Amino acid sequence: MKYAGMPMAMWIIFSKSFKRNLTDVLKYDEQESRRITAEAKKKYRAVIEKLPEFEKADRFKMNIVNCAMLSAFFLNMPKLPDVDSATEYYKKSMMTGMMQWFCRMSGKKKYSESDIKSMKDTAKLKAGDRNPYSWNMEFYEYEDGSGYEARFTMCGICTLMKELGLEGLIPAMCRLDYTMSEAGGVTDFVREYTLASGGPYCDCGYKKKGAGHLAEPDEGSEKAAIRHK
Repeated sequence: MKYAGMPMAMWIIFSKSFKRNLTDVLKYDEQESRRITAEAKKKYRAVIEKLPEFEKADRFKMNIVNCAMLSAFFLNMPKLPDVDSATEYYKKSMMTGMMQWFCRMSGKKKYSESDIKSMKDTAKLKAGDRNPYSWNMEFYEYEDGSGYEARFTMCGICTLMKELGLEGLIPAMCRLDYTMSEAGGVTDFVREYTLASGGPYCDCGYKKKGAGHLAEPDEGSEKAAIRHK
């Protein structure tokens, strides 16, 4: 993957907040925060340039770029943080004013025809079959029209962070799904399983706020059978 383009832009946009939260959240002093950030930039570029190019229709390129950035910071810290600290660090670093605005704008389009079509197209693409750093997703709409579930059977974040020796910190990235959904203002995010914790898949349930009881996806009894094994 070329560093020029989205990866470079993402570094410009987010590196300051990643650096600031080395101090605000993880309590490194200013000198150490500068050192970590300088080394992280080198590592980030190296990781990006070893990744394959993503297909044009693959919507998950930004996810793997974010993963590479967070991993680069982790790999240059004197000591890896615990999961709770890593989760707070990533949340504060990503949820800048601009990102919160982006989530609100995305929320306005949630559950629209174009949103549903995009999800269905992503499920058909199965980019993870050709790129181990991408995702394979299945799409299920709730029978009562209260939302939908995106179910991931392959996860590029899991692949990359395992390769980098950061498997134990994958949940720090997973938790941002809740935060971004909350910032969007229209969704209650629900989840039962993650691949990182040994689940059969990662489920991302997007339920319309105020829709009442969460319906099962339109897929028969498959999920209930898994849950009660």
